[in-house]
Amino acid sequence: MKRNPNWTREELLLAFNLYCQIPFGSIGMRNPKIQDLARFLGRSVGSVSLKLANFSRLDPALKRRGIRGMAHGAKGEERVWSEFARGPESLALECARLLAHRLGKPLTEVADVETDDLPDEGSEREAVIRVRVNQSFFRRRILSAYNYQCCVTGIKVLPLLTASHIIPWAEDRLNRLNPRNGLCLNALHDRAFDRHLMWVGPNRDVHFSPRIVEQAGTSREAIDWLTSFEGNQLLLPDGFEPDPNFLERHAKRCAMKSN
Repeated sequence: MKRNPNWTREELLLAFNLYCQIPFGSIGMRNPKIQDLARFLGRSVGSVSLKLANFSRLDPALKRRGIRGMAHGAKGEERVWSEFARGPESLALECARLLAHRLGKPLTEVADVETDDLPDEGSEREAVIRVRVNQSFFRRRILSAYNYQCCVTGIKVLPLLTASHIIPWAEDRLNRLNPRNGLCLNALHDRAFDRHLMWVGPNRDVHFSPRIVEQAGTSREAIDWLTSFEGNQLLLPDGFEPDPNFLERHAKRCAMKSN
């Protein structure tokens, strides 16, 4: 174990990266991911757990819930948090590259990025990888915030879950990695949300477009299940509740599509 209590910037980035990918309630010393990072850094499990708790004091999502985390922390955590606020995509990519370098593995493997359809070597390939690394970061952050549960149906089957952007990735660069711009949905409801066939009302209640039923044809049984959640309340996360302004923008677009 390291005797030096001071954390390097690289260590702080790796701790921050993990903080963004596990639920707040699981940053204790029994979490296997925290134990793995402690071994990886050569630090005690308690030290790593405490560092993640220090990050929580800066988390605006927790502050909104009246949770303040640790009362004191180090300037290093504040600098990393500020860096992320100024350039989230750049810092998320740096975290992934650092972890890949430390592990001696390809960036695409560490970030769980699909490579089958990547362009040939060159600038275009690198650009696509950068986007997918950031999308992977967003996915992990959203799914962990929602405790790996679809916010409409409650489904907890990980391969069926998607981190859905409320305001699409291509339309709002500043909020691409904003966890309040995301919902954890199963694949089918994600598709309905993306195609403006489903939206969330001001009371966090779920609504569906009549167009779904009109186009159901012979698949009415499946459509009945899809729309059976009409009027239900979202299963909200402990941390990053969706931004009401983003939900309103999406709902207005759905209304326009329905006319």
